Amino acid sequence: MVELKTDRSIDAMREAGRVVAQALTAAREAADIGVSLLDLDAIAHDVLREAGASSPFLGYRPDFAPVPFPAVLCTSVNDAIVHGIPTAYRLRDGDLVSIDFGAQLGGWAGDSAVSFIVGTPRPEDVRLIETAEHALAAGIEAAVVGNRIGDIAHAIGTVCRKAGYGIPEGFGGHGIGRRMHEDPGVPNEGRPGRGMPLRPGMVLAIEPMVIAGGGDDYHQAPDGWTLRTNDGSRAAHAEHTVAITPDGPRVLTAL
Repeated sequence: MVELKTDRSIDAMREAGRVVAQALTAAREAADIGVSLLDLDAIAHDVLREAGASSPFLGYRPDFAPVPFPAVLCTSVNDAIVHGIPTAYRLRDGDLVSIDFGAQLGGWAGDSAVSFIVGTPRPEDVRLIETAEHALAAGIEAAVVGNRIGDIAHAIGTVCRKAGYGIPEGFGGHGIGRRMHEDPGVPNEGRPGRGMPLRPGMVLAIEPMVIAGGGDDYHQAPDGWTLRTNDGSRAAHAEHTVAITPDGPRVLTAL
């Protein structure tokens, strides 16, 4: 069931989204050569504490997971697509890092992700990240009353496929509200004009993921959480929480 949020509820979700944006910004600014992934998680944890918010990631255990997620930040490096667990790994020059973060504040959730390069960028990595960001922008642009879920999916998939990148099969965005994961699912590829109609009050986490090698295949790492590309190529991830309003899409996880 899809819960339509009131204007007041969307305003409250914006406050949770602001915490998400602050944490991602702080972690990204701290990410440098020699900094560990655990350091970044600690920074995100500090932002939560200072805001009086909690983490929907910490302790989260879906059906596929062998253990609850042990951190507040997902840190996916190089060939990791999503769900990377922060470890003592220290960032190296040229690493492509995707960080995904959620916050729960006042009973409402926000969820967002960003990808970036540590140190010296490789042109092919810059293009990969830019494509994920362009796909996110296209998905948000399609998130208007009168369109359908398939229009968002088609917009995202068109950008990714045109660039020659793969899209991990079975993974995409989701509804969000009182819980981090709600109905409906938001695929990263699909046919326009299909799926659930977009109505005012729907709030979606739109999150394209792209694989540089062009294939869609991935595997789960031994930690039971991290998804890695099968061909070893790099991946990027971009995400915002977006409200569907009569005046157009409203991004709730921007600074």
